[in-house]
Amino acid sequence: MDIQIDPGSPHAPYDQDRLQIIEQVRDGRLIAGTKIPTVRALAADIGIAPNTVAKAYRELAEAGVIDTRGKQGTFIAESGDPTRSRAEAAVTRLVRELREVGMNNDDVLRLVRAALKAPR
Repeated sequence: MDIQIDPGSPHAPYDQDRLQIIEQVRDGRLIAGTKIPTVRALAADIGIAPNTVAKAYRELAEAGVIDTRGKQGTFIAESGDPTRSRAEAAVTRLVRELREVGMNNDDVLRLVRAALKAPR
């Protein structure tokens, strides 16, 4: 697992850690069942406090990206990429709501494209 923390990033170190793990799951570098480093080991490897890594791991566990199995360790969840499932569900809800207020597919696509162009 390759995690790089950028001290100049606008994202907190725990968020950088969390987002990089999600990215590695999405692109296949971390596959279901892969054992990942302990909190202390990863903290030492990337030079941040163990509590920072623990926060990232907690959020990843809550999102279903990782599973902690007690003394066996922490693993990439078997369920695949739950962040993609969440995104798909959110988009489905959005489209349904917009159709309920009378928008057609072209209107929905225009809104999504505009939202993607907006600054974060």
